[in-house]
Formats: sequence, structure tokens, C-alpha cells
Amino acid sequence: MIDRPGALRIRDVRRRFEDAAADFDSVDFLHRAAADGMFERMLPIQFDTKRIIDLGCATGQMSRKLAAQYRRSRVLSVDLSGNMLRKAKSARSRWSGIREIQADANALPFAVGSADLVFANLLLPWIDDVPRFFGEIARVLQKGGLFVFSTLGPDSLIELRQAWQDIDSLQHVNSFIDMHDLGDALLHSNLHGPVLDVDKLTVNYTDTASLIRDLSLAGARNSLRERRRSLTPKGDFRALNRNLQQHFTDGKLSLQLEIVYGHAWGAGAPQPPGEYRLDVAQVSRRRR
Repeated sequence: MIDRPGALRIRDVRRRFEDAAADFDSVDFLHRAAADGMFERMLPIQFDTKRIIDLGCATGQMSRKLAAQYRRSRVLSVDLSGNMLRKAKSARSRWSGIREIQADANALPFAVGSADLVFANLLLPWIDDVPRFFGEIARVLQKGGLFVFSTLGPDSLIELRQAWQDIDSLQHVNSFIDMHDLGDALLHSNLHGPVLDVDKLTVNYTDTASLIRDLSLAGARNSLRERRRSLTPKGDFRALNRNLQQHFTDGKLSLQLEIVYGHAWGAGAPQPPGEYRLDVAQVSRRRR
């Protein structure tokens, strides 16, 4: 069951990614790995596309790849962070057919049925209200349009979560949504035929300082509303380091990541109550 509206402080999410834009490409290995998995899963899917929305585009690497793969399409790069979008714009050709738009994914500035493909790579961990977000996807997708996404499953970063639990009662790591709950939420949001699967990825570190550095540079610092409002005491970080040492093997800290992949199809805008649309082409002439 999905119950997390209000768990994140969205202004903090925006600030984290504004600060991370300059160095994001140096630590985006997870985003690239997840995106590769998304493109691989899209290969056997046959569909036509003229307009693509890359939601949570960050520095625009996947927008450029989408533009190259679907050359007749216009790609709209959408992100909450203006700094990310400025970096994305500086990296593309002015003739690429890509345009940057700063917007909240929960309130997209697009017309009903205006997109053929919505691509959202690792955006869901930063979405505060998943049913509302899926509702927006269903609204902007045309009938038969494709929504494809990746996110993290509940087993991700479990070592880090357990290490903090022994230090205090605060939440330091996002709660990631189970694949089956995501499938149910897609169906309830007027998105059809959801297909989901999971891959495992192991990331190795030689010290905990490198882990904290990568999380910070990737914009993945704690943005939870119930987090500690003051600076974390140095003693807590020392305790975190000691707890994580239990997970070291042969000098390496191995963190497990559960990458959930999914896609679903647009059903078109839902009918208002009491209305019924009829295609006039299907109306036969009455013969006398």
C-alpha cells in the first residue's frame, strides 16, 4: 500500500539537486545503469512517437539519447532544478529538437493527451505523492502512449538503513515502494497493462566517506520532512562508520540496490461522469 504524501520536503529536494548539478555527471553511474535497463526493455516495444517527455531529466543525458533514437520526435526535458536544466541545455545542439522545461512532475504544464512517450528514470524516489504523479502521467499520455520508468525497490540501501537504526529513531533513508504496490497504483490511475520486473545491482566502496560523498554529489541527501532539523553530530557519523564496518568484506563495503523497471500504456482522458463519446464514423445511416 502506498501512503507517503508529505513524507518529503519538496523545496529541499529541489535545493539538493540545484546544488548537485555541477558534479552530477561524475557520480551518475546508477542513473546510467538504470537508463540502460530501460532502453533495453523498450527495444521489443513497437510504437510511434512524435513528442517525448523526459521527466526528471537531470543534466539531459537521456534526453539526448532519446532524441538520437527517435529522430523524428521532439523531446521535452523536464526537471525541478533550474541548474540541472541549464547544464542540459549547454550540452545539447541547438538543432537537436530538445527543449528544457522547469516544472514539478506532480503538476505538468502539458495538455491532455499531448505525449506519446513519458520516460522517468529514477524519478519516483523523489515523488511525494505517487498516485497523484501517476494520475498526471495518465492525463498527459495519449491513448496508446507509453509510460516507462525505473525506481528503487524496498531492499535498496538496506545496509545503510540498518546502520542508522542502531544510532537513533529518525529516518535517514527514503522509503522505497514495493513493485506490487506500484502495479496496483498504475492500474488505479487509468494506466493500462502495467509490466514490472526487478534487477539487482551491487555497488562497492572502499570506505564510508566515499559513499556519503557520492550520495551528496548525486543530490541524494536526506530530504525527508521528519529528518533531524539540526546538523548531525559528528559522533553519529562515527557510529555510522562503525556500524557499516560490519558489512565490509575483503576491504569492500557492498551495497545492494534493487532496481524496479516498469511500463504501462495510456488509456486516454477519462470520461466525465454522465458523458459518453461516440465516434460518428461508427454511426450507420438508418434505411427506410
